[in-house]
Amino acid sequence: MNDWEIHAVKYADRNARTRADSFIIDDNHNAPHAMDYYIWVLRRGDQVLLVDTGYDADEGTARGRPIALDPREALRPLGITPEAVSQVIVTHLHYDHAGGLHLFPNATLHMQAAEMTFATGPCMCDDHLRAPFTANHVCEAVQRLYSGKVVFHEGDAEIADGVTVHCIGGHSRGLQCVRVRTGVGWMVLASDASHYYENFMARKAFPIVVDMQDMLDGFETLERLASHPKLIIPGHDPLVREVFPVGAAPHIHRLDPGPLKEVEI
Repeated sequence: MNDWEIHAVKYADRNARTRADSFIIDDNHNAPHAMDYYIWVLRRGDQVLLVDTGYDADEGTARGRPIALDPREALRPLGITPEAVSQVIVTHLHYDHAGGLHLFPNATLHMQAAEMTFATGPCMCDDHLRAPFTANHVCEAVQRLYSGKVVFHEGDAEIADGVTVHCIGGHSRGLQCVRVRTGVGWMVLASDASHYYENFMARKAFPIVVDMQDMLDGFETLERLASHPKLIIPGHDPLVREVFPVGAAPHIHRLDPGPLKEVEI
């Protein structure tokens, strides 16, 4: 078996948002604009790779953004136990992507060296740049490093046959996307390189940005890596649940068969 299954696992949402929270330039900033929160599971036979970890109930309470499912419970319908997860691709260290690192104690983390440098360096003296990070999550990554369970990558790297990571930056200094070989072609998990389909399809930047040029260039990188733009999976878009079939449970959608319909924005 050469191709991977991909499962998008929704564990939270935040519906009290507007388009101003999603796009720097937009004609209707006050219109509602919901956000979903996902973990992604890559599976090939007995091999399992987790992409990001979500965040837990304590983090949700601290930020006023409650979760619907503990990430461990959200993964249960796929038969995944936290202790059995041995590899986690961390797209970046923002709270909603790395807030559950401690829930998977045996995992080796794959991340960009630039992200660790960013999250532990002088940029974190700035309130705005620091806001999406939580110190305990970054410390967990550092502790994992000192336990010999972090693999750093510089730009493009292969994690497994048919799975590669690519540094995008823009939203966070070491943000990486994940390219996965599936039966319908190369699929790209954009994570926050494109929160929504509309970000990359309409070239609209997301407001949380470290480097605008990297973010805009990243949209082109996503399209270059994917076999077709319809195989780019945005990191937070509720449309994913409309475009792809339901999987092992109502909160899980199976991505690797390809979309059921075209996305309209």
